[in-house]
Amino acid sequence: MPPPLDDTYWSERYLNGHIGWDVGEPTPPLRTYVEHLSNKEADILIPGCGNAWEAKFLCDLGFTSVTLIDISSHLVALLRQKFEHLPLRILHGDFFDHQGCYDLILEQTFFCAIDPALRSNYVAKMIALLKPGGKLVGVLFNRMFDGGPPFGGSKQEYEALFTPLFNQIKLEHCYNSLESRLNTELFLIAQK
Repeated sequence: MPPPLDDTYWSERYLNGHIGWDVGEPTPPLRTYVEHLSNKEADILIPGCGNAWEAKFLCDLGFTSVTLIDISSHLVALLRQKFEHLPLRILHGDFFDHQGCYDLILEQTFFCAIDPALRSNYVAKMIALLKPGGKLVGVLFNRMFDGGPPFGGSKQEYEALFTPLFNQIKLEHCYNSLESRLNTELFLIAQK
């Protein structure tokens, strides 16, 4: 039986540097999307934030209401120290227990890190956290992996998950993926 994907599991992965999908910067698809946002006061959530490259980028662009949440207590302690000078709200906790109301939720390798059995719960929670008209935007793997995490998936699977609850979804192949991820990523925009 695989280990539970809990605080202990993720804290050990960060302590041991086993975060292979972390690329050390915001990925080009999210960077490009965020660069075109004009409302710098939008309430933004980054769940399963990892090293929070996107959060630092948002702050550099002048965004003022960014919330991060991660289940790893070790990582959250590091982020609070690393970003103490930035206007970020950094929370330790389980995403599925989080309460809030957001204009935008950014997805970058959180979906692939949770047990696939929780994917329908993930979609329902996103709907609960988004304001009317709010958007879930991010990158999903369009490939399978042995074991996991990360856990992969396909466009057809994602369309079946997101379409019933979101008013509009756009799910396209990323045109600007990193070279190491070419043809293996989909860009999602799902509007409540």
